[in-house]
Amino acid sequence: MDMRKKVLIIDDEVDLCLLMKNYFLRKNYEVHIAHTLADGMKRLGEITPDFVFIDYNLPDGLGWDKLPEMYRYYPQVHFHLISAFRPTMPSELDGSKLTIWEKPISLKALDHFF
Repeated sequence: MDMRKKVLIIDDEVDLCLLMKNYFLRKNYEVHIAHTLADGMKRLGEITPDFVFIDYNLPDGLGWDKLPEMYRYYPQVHFHLISAFRPTMPSELDGSKLTIWEKPISLKALDHFF
C-alpha cells in the first residue's frame, strides 16, 4: 500500500503545475493536477489529498469561492491558495488550514513548508 502524502494542484497555468509536480515528486509525494475548478473538485473527491494547491482565478470560477465547501467536506486537508495578488482571508475560514502563496511561487519558500 502506497503511504506517500498526496498533493492536488488545481491551476490553469501548465508550466506552474509542471514545476510544482516535479518539486513534489522529488520529495516523494503523489501528485495530481487539474486545470479547471470543476475537474479539481472531481479529483478532490476521488483522491482525498493531504494538500491542495488551488489557484484563486480559474477558467470556470474562483477557487476562493469553493474553499468553504472544501473545508466542510474535507476537514483533514490543508489548503494552499495560489494568487497573483494577496486576498484577505474570509472570516469563516480557519486560517490554520489555509496558506496563501503569491505568484510567482518560490521553490525555496516551499522548502520551508514542506
